[in-house]
Amino acid sequence: MNKNPILSCAVTGAGETTEKNPDVPVTPKEIADSSIKAAKAGATIVHLHVRDPKTGKLSHDVELFKEAVERIREADTDVIINITAGGGGDWVPSTDDPAKGGAGTDIQIPQERHEPVEELLPEICTLDCGSINFGDQVYINPGSWLREHAALIQQSGVKPELECFDTGQIRMANQLNNEGLVDDDMLFQFCLGIPWGAAADAETIAYMKSRIPDNSSWAAFGIGAQQMPIVAESVLQGGNARVGLEDNLYLKKGVLATNEQLTDKAVDIIQNLGGEVMSPQAAREKLQLKKR
Repeated sequence: MNKNPILSCAVTGAGETTEKNPDVPVTPKEIADSSIKAAKAGATIVHLHVRDPKTGKLSHDVELFKEAVERIREADTDVIINITAGGGGDWVPSTDDPAKGGAGTDIQIPQERHEPVEELLPEICTLDCGSINFGDQVYINPGSWLREHAALIQQSGVKPELECFDTGQIRMANQLNNEGLVDDDMLFQFCLGIPWGAAADAETIAYMKSRIPDNSSWAAFGIGAQQMPIVAESVLQGGNARVGLEDNLYLKKGVLATNEQLTDKAVDIIQNLGGEVMSPQAAREKLQLKKR
């Protein structure tokens, strides 16, 4: 068991969830305020996407990232900032011409995905380690793009959180390390339960953690009803944990959640198992992060 786990809160995500739960933050102020509340509830790290303030839909606008990040940095509550660098990767084939992207397609090249990281220099950013069927669309991230993107992140001095949605993506992350594009003290996130990636269960966590280097740090999260069970399972297997409205909208069946409520519930689970959530400063030292 990990008795001093790092706890992340993914506060908003990119999905069309704002109509399902009114507490999903949309504007940069709402995202920052929700992040600060999650930090006060015990989150070590907050993971940020941004949304168009008018529509609530996914945005890649660097200025929106900048406002959210600056508001968090100016707060009197310490928390590690982890911003998405997944960017536009959604591919939906056109019904008229499958060689072209149809409605819902949103593609960015590595340099475009890297822009918020390059501009804001957070302590951590995500690096999605491959392509995958993501529900009825495909997330596109070919190996050549991954290599280019990993090099950009490495040059920036930001630590990549290696997002692995399936076991082959762990192989790709290890290959990036072998090629010198990701540094040795690797940080993995096992993203579980997403159709059609790795399952959210104990056996999958055990296998995935067995495929990463011994000196790596790792966490796992599950979506929906699997969020809290995976908090417990990840910590029991020696890992870190993640909660938040990006992955799950409910505190319990039929009861909508806020980010601080999900964080508080995860803290309770960890404490009931005999652990204590790691502070941001201790996590910076453990993960060798550069605070800006």
